[in-house]
Amino acid sequence: MAGNGQTVIDLDRKRMQAMAAKDTATLESLIADDLIYTHSSARLDTKRSLIDNMTSGSTVYTAVEPSDVKAQDLGDTVVLTGIAQIKVTANGNPLAFGVRFTDVYAKRGGRWQMVTWQSTKLP
Repeated sequence: MAGNGQTVIDLDRKRMQAMAAKDTATLESLIADDLIYTHSSARLDTKRSLIDNMTSGSTVYTAVEPSDVKAQDLGDTVVLTGIAQIKVTANGNPLAFGVRFTDVYAKRGGRWQMVTWQSTKLP
């Protein structure tokens, strides 16, 4: 893991904690305006729809816990892969499951932002 890898792993953990804490100010900062967020259900979200769904209460994350996260440092882009245990209430239905994810951060204007998330439910 090169220089940027651990920095981005730490930022992504902060983003996951912000999701569970409903900390929209942190999410606004860490998520790129052109985000493509693919849920494990294959539903797509943009930055706006992801944050708006959390704010409205239709999607309520109570825990997002990463593990086994690895970083590929490509300079101004870092690709993370790992596992996350997620607890969420979606449209009133409580769910708990694990996912394997790929998460991409790009350095723009001197700061790192998440540009892509793709996850697959673990069996």
